[in-house]
Amino acid sequence: MVALTQLARSSISLSLHMYKPPGMSVLLLFFITLGFSFRFVTPSAEDHRYNAGDHVPLFVNKVGPLNNPSRYVKTEEQLSDIFTKALSGDRLKPTTIMTCHSATQYQLIRRKASLGEVLNGDCLTNAYYELKFLEDKIGETLCQKKLKGDEVAKFRNAVTNDFYFQMYYDDLPIWGFIGKIEEESWSVNETGLKYYLFKHVQFDALYNGNQIIEIRAFSDPNHVVDITEDVEISVKFTYSIFWKETSTQFESRMDKYSRASLLPMHQQIRWFSFINSVVIIVLLMGLLTMIFMRHLRNDLKKFSGGDEEEDKEVGWKYIHGDVFRYPPHMSLFCAVLGTGTQLLFQAAILFVLAFLGVLYPYNRGALCTSLVVTYALTSVVAGYTASSFYSQFVETGWKRSVLLSGILYLGPLFVMVSILNAVAVSYGATAALPIGTIVVILLIYTFVIIPLLGLGGLIGYRLRSEFQPPSATKRCPREIPPLAWYRKTPGQMFLGGLLPFSAIVLELHHLYASLWGYKIWTLPGILFIMFIILVLLTAMLSIGLTYVQLAVEDHEWWWRSLLRGGSTAIFMFCHCIYFYTRSRMSGFMQFSFYFGYNACICYAVFLMLGTIGFRASLIFVRLIYHAVKSE
Repeated sequence: MVALTQLARSSISLSLHMYKPPGMSVLLLFFITLGFSFRFVTPSAEDHRYNAGDHVPLFVNKVGPLNNPSRYVKTEEQLSDIFTKALSGDRLKPTTIMTCHSATQYQLIRRKASLGEVLNGDCLTNAYYELKFLEDKIGETLCQKKLKGDEVAKFRNAVTNDFYFQMYYDDLPIWGFIGKIEEESWSVNETGLKYYLFKHVQFDALYNGNQIIEIRAFSDPNHVVDITEDVEISVKFTYSIFWKETSTQFESRMDKYSRASLLPMHQQIRWFSFINSVVIIVLLMGLLTMIFMRHLRNDLKKFSGGDEEEDKEVGWKYIHGDVFRYPPHMSLFCAVLGTGTQLLFQAAILFVLAFLGVLYPYNRGALCTSLVVTYALTSVVAGYTASSFYSQFVETGWKRSVLLSGILYLGPLFVMVSILNAVAVSYGATAALPIGTIVVILLIYTFVIIPLLGLGGLIGYRLRSEFQPPSATKRCPREIPPLAWYRKTPGQMFLGGLLPFSAIVLELHHLYASLWGYKIWTLPGILFIMFIILVLLTAMLSIGLTYVQLAVEDHEWWWRSLLRGGSTAIFMFCHCIYFYTRSRMSGFMQFSFYFGYNACICYAVFLMLGTIGFRASLIFVRLIYHAVKSE
């Protein structure tokens, strides 16, 4: 954290004092990285045409427990050597190992991963299955091996934890469990459970012309081997593949993964969530309309009438000389606005990419790549917003706000990722980042994010405009009267976060199930609608609670409006805790990854919604005091 701060401070200071546009070498480096990252994002149909008998790429990706999605492991560390050789082989680097057949050797080649795939923990290695295009195979021998007692114990532990493997055949995902558990009351085992290892996998492939449309894998329950006892056994692994023609077009082959989201029950839940959100919005709009049309109009009439007795009832107009006084810790405040605005722009770009079809289920690494690239490119927004807003009130010191914008989110994120990466390395999980990826990320931060941040800050300073409030600010702040507990910051944060959270909690549960479970999220339109609803609710509540605050002559609304808007993230994190307790996730690694990354997500939501809350309140305050000035 300290090193990152010093690096950012020195680099931004240099950029701000002697700023020049990024050189061609820096831009070339960034675009090379960008192109490398998006290599596998948008494959064309021409890359997926085959003739009969052609080799079709089949890659093994991950092996891990169903209920602990972060605990994907190197296959040779948790399962026995035979499973390694049968599926993918060495996780670390391409090696030549002896297969279980005998003396023949099989070259295991790890596919070069994009930046997003590495960040996502994907590790693709060619598999030993020979699934050629349009060639049926029945009972083909994969390998035969004698399993020792300790290897049997590893398999049994994997079956107990619902281990499954994930493969990609022509970029189509395949899943399969490695075994099953059956309860048999007559068993001599103390638990009454029998553990079985699947030894035959059947592939059913669908094709249209010279293109593969669908692939399914079934672990045959009739071909199993008993691994209940730690005894040496001989296992013969086999597989079959059958090809069938279909009329489905290649462009629609990914549609099957969205059917789970379109089931009647899921639709019913989503409609209930949507109606619940609309009802809350209507009620809030009615409340705000009553405030605007009744209370504010009456206040303005009292103020313009000049009646001193009635004039005393209008509390918010007495603080017109204090309400536009900029808050303490202005540099940090502007940094929050800059980072929050940047994250809002990033979210908008991600929605556009999803609607354009760039982001879709199991497009390996596309989301992680998009997150890195869009955050880097929108750094100019953070610098511009922080610098321009700060310069409206103070002539000097805007560089500090730009510096804080560069580390306000990335600093905690860097610390959290470093800790989680150390945990992943100790567990030997695929989520561990290699040193090359860490170097690439540091290069992007040094040569792309920092220059763009400095460029945005310089533009914001050069194009600054003076803040012109509707009323002049007094030299000495007005004393704030004692406030009831529900009018203080914690009470308003509770109200400001509870209602927006209650409107999105059902869809939030589906999102968590997609991120940390085995459900598939394939409807970006619904997610976009819920995001818009969240933004509207945050803005309306911030306006209403700001008026309540000003009505009791409390003029310190700047920080409070930001905290009110971002308080929804606190409820989101509480829901994370509830979701974890109701799930079957277990283990220190899964615990650390779940809460670590959820904390980063909720922190980003806090910055975004806090920015929305302040912007909405600022517009409202300017309007009502401009109306007072007009009267």
